[in-house]
Amino acid sequence: MTHASVCALHVYPLKAAAGLSITSADLDDFGLAGDRRWMLITRDGVAITQRELPRLCLVRVSPESGGLILRAPGMPDLEVGRIPATGGRIRVKIWRDTCDAIDVGDAAARWFGEFLKHPCRLAHMPDDADRRVDPAYSPTSERVSFADGYPLLLTSEASLEDLNRRLPAPLPMNRFRPNVVVRDTAPFEEDHWRRIRIGGLLYRVVKPCVRCVVTTTNQTTAERGQEPLRTLATYRKIDDGVAFGQNLIHEGRGRIAVGMEINVEEPV
Repeated sequence: MTHASVCALHVYPLKAAAGLSITSADLDDFGLAGDRRWMLITRDGVAITQRELPRLCLVRVSPESGGLILRAPGMPDLEVGRIPATGGRIRVKIWRDTCDAIDVGDAAARWFGEFLKHPCRLAHMPDDADRRVDPAYSPTSERVSFADGYPLLLTSEASLEDLNRRLPAPLPMNRFRPNVVVRDTAPFEEDHWRRIRIGGLLYRVVKPCVRCVVTTTNQTTAERGQEPLRTLATYRKIDDGVAFGQNLIHEGRGRIAVGMEINVEEPV
């Protein structure tokens, strides 16, 4: 392996909405600070994502004083203030998990309902929420935010370049919605890592990321096609589907920044 390093970082304050490119971030108990701590839910408290509503990718969010500013085409900006930790608790469901959240209120529900043409409500995960990573991959019971299942997702430039050489037209990395992007590796070299160090923090590489229909959604227009899933199925099949990227669990708190070198402490 050459000297791999972090070349991009992305945080997604609102699950399924557009991400933010950042140059550094603290890691808290959930993952990158502020990542996927907000989520849209049905009236029954079930998570809503781009899988059901691809237009969610057009929503832009800006963290502001503990809250959010929401922006979307044709909509007035909406400021969502800091959510009191003691606000009214509800139970929400994300995949097989159920955890505490706080309903943000009617103004946000109306804003999203008008833009998405679908009834929904905005929920926030408080700091004391206790959603755990699958114990099969986290024997020490780390917590996770509203992310699909793991605190962090890592992809590599080389793996995307390898995929793009096989596609009829190249795709950008935002189709895969990673947190950490690395450079100066071989294609899919990340598949052969089990424990890595970035800066002063250790990360366990626990599970390939099985990709879904969100990867076929143009993150600028919300239009859907067949790629990259059709091509990934020709050479990246695993038992659960097709894989691109690796899920990470960080060990403790720390900081990560673009430019930090990656040291493989334990290969496969």
